[in-house]
Amino acid sequence: MSLPFSLSGHLYDGGNKVKEKILNALLGREDYVSGQELCKKFGVSRTAIWKVMNQLKEEGYEIEAVSHKGYRIVSYPDKITEEEVASRMETEWAGKKVVFLEQVDSTNTYAKKIAEEGAPSGTLVVTENQYGGRGRRGRTWLNPPGSSVAMTLIVRPELAPNHASMMTLVMGIAVARACEQMTGIETKIKWPNDIVADGKKICGILTEMSADPDAIHYVVIGAGINVNLQEIPEELKTAATSLQILTGKKFHRAELISRCMKEFERCYGIFLKTEDMTWLMDEYNEILINRDKRVCVLEPKGQYTGTALGIDKNGELIVRKDDGEIVSVYAGEVSVRGVYGYV
Repeated sequence: MSLPFSLSGHLYDGGNKVKEKILNALLGREDYVSGQELCKKFGVSRTAIWKVMNQLKEEGYEIEAVSHKGYRIVSYPDKITEEEVASRMETEWAGKKVVFLEQVDSTNTYAKKIAEEGAPSGTLVVTENQYGGRGRRGRTWLNPPGSSVAMTLIVRPELAPNHASMMTLVMGIAVARACEQMTGIETKIKWPNDIVADGKKICGILTEMSADPDAIHYVVIGAGINVNLQEIPEELKTAATSLQILTGKKFHRAELISRCMKEFERCYGIFLKTEDMTWLMDEYNEILINRDKRVCVLEPKGQYTGTALGIDKNGELIVRKDDGEIVSVYAGEVSVRGVYGYV
């Protein structure tokens, strides 16, 4: 699989940009958009407009064409393509460069590969079929084709390397907010990297970085969201679910990706002001499902139980142990579980 870069390391903006712009114009309007308006706006011929409309129809878009009125989208497919994702993006930089792959073993692995080749901050890798997704501590992430969101964002922050782990928390807020906006379902965070609804996992986040001792080269933040999964494997039913299972509705995944990027850009901007969670702590703790709950902390050297109090400005989970001692838990190789179940 070739990388979307030239030998000089510049990002190649693949895909039909005119098609993307026309799609964006149609999606942004409920009424008709005239062919003349599209021709004038994008500097193309009526024949070019007609060809784009036919391409969109072949991809599953239902487009109504009326003489003297123009075109409008009646319905659209739940597809993840470069044009579909890019046309919905409402950000300044996060997700403005989209790299779409029909299938890939891991969006994080691919993102690291292209980051090494010079992909700029804000590049978003998305796929329809991630067949080797990884979770925290090497776990496998389930991602059936056409039903989930599998994406990885490349960021090049000027931060100390020991601050990079907080990017997981920043993305956690973003995904939780985006999912709640789309579904209306109360969505929470299970520290440090799971997003939950109705007490079950709907998303996992994995952050990885390349750095020297005193500087970060790049960070990749991957998120796998169970969107339109209709069934969960029997062995996972007590701990995992999907947005469709919870609501009985299907959701447009490209729109969810766009919302995630918009929320991430907002949260990341706040994060950069102090380079820690100082100004995001209240928002994070408000949706932290572990807060004031009994938890079991599993460390390489052993385990203990206590009550989770919330996160501090460093993104560490503050726990009051059963003996009264207050400790800070750093994510790393530690796992935090509910005493009476997953949460």
